[in-house]
Amino acid sequence: MASSPAPPPSPLSAYRALPPAADVVIVGGGVMGASIAFHLAEAGVRDIVVVERGELACGSSGKPIGGVRAQFSDPLNIELGHRSLRAFRNFPRRPGADIGLDTVGYLFLLTSPDQVADFEEGVRTQNGLGVPSRMIGPCEARALCPYLSTEGLVAAAHSPADGHARPALVVHGYARAAARAGAVFATHTTVTGMDTAGDRVTVVHTDRGPVSCSAVVCAAGAWSARIGAMVGVEFPVRPLRRQLAFTVPLVPAAPRVPFTIDFASSAYFHNSDDGLLLGLADPRETEGFDTTWTPEWLELFRAVARQRAPALAEMEVSGGWAGLYEVTPDHNALIGRCAAPANLLYATGFSGHGFLQAPAVGEIVRDLYLGRRPCVDVAPLATERFEAGSASRPEAHVV
Repeated sequence: MASSPAPPPSPLSAYRALPPAADVVIVGGGVMGASIAFHLAEAGVRDIVVVERGELACGSSGKPIGGVRAQFSDPLNIELGHRSLRAFRNFPRRPGADIGLDTVGYLFLLTSPDQVADFEEGVRTQNGLGVPSRMIGPCEARALCPYLSTEGLVAAAHSPADGHARPALVVHGYARAAARAGAVFATHTTVTGMDTAGDRVTVVHTDRGPVSCSAVVCAAGAWSARIGAMVGVEFPVRPLRRQLAFTVPLVPAAPRVPFTIDFASSAYFHNSDDGLLLGLADPRETEGFDTTWTPEWLELFRAVARQRAPALAEMEVSGGWAGLYEVTPDHNALIGRCAAPANLLYATGFSGHGFLQAPAVGEIVRDLYLGRRPCVDVAPLATERFEAGSASRPEAHVV
């Protein structure tokens, strides 16, 4: 079947029992928590505990969309994506795992002059930061992706350096390397509260017992607001369901195509094993933690496909997934250190971009913890940008 493989089993012999104390407690065992644990452990931090209420990658990180790209419209997100792409390409050597990276490129399909103008500006910014993206015409877009109909297509934006990888393999690759360096992954462990003294978190309480700590990192994704509320911190993150589907095996096999996105509708598709992965953001979706997959959602995708890629509209599917986006008001991430508690760091609210930015964010949180200057200035991504009168809000990116 054309579906994502099950995550590899955890090396349980390397994951020890929950210790009573740690230098750093990371809340969340998804791609962000695993990346942060790896980068901290690589830097010599030994007493690290990652607390995950289920299995590693059981939340949004385990859902197999897997896009990796640097095609954004603002410099900060471009830098995070570009730096992470380099890390994904180097993943077999550091930390040392195959992640199924397929550098097929990203292809954004544009259907209005306003979209074209926005993307032309974005490409200029991307090129200035070393991203090899470019604008192309409808005929070249169809040459890259034979499924496309050029009717109504004005232009496209393409970067050959982008692609997709297997999220669960990335999570477990980071986690295994961090565990080898001494990090503890406490799965099936739920955070129930936190104690503070002065302006610091002193204890993280779980359903398996307390862990005294010197610092806490919130990497809890869509559940981050609950974690922040335990110590009076507001993380403006809300959960929003996103669904995708897999086709049955295709005969003849699907051509190798870019990760293709119809920008106006958000419909997208890319190769997945012996078929295609199909997705679209339902504009009617309401906030909530429901991750039920509803096959009728597919009609939204099929309606778009009939115009943009007609063959896809008739393809049989074998099943699908539903996961959660962790959405902030401006659709940009939250990365930084709290003013109080001063030892609470956070990396959350990525609004669908967490997987592709995880390697760079792991480096940044490591540096914030160690008191170093990060490779990228993430001050515009601090939670304080949502306070009244704040001037640090980042530009809302187009893609």
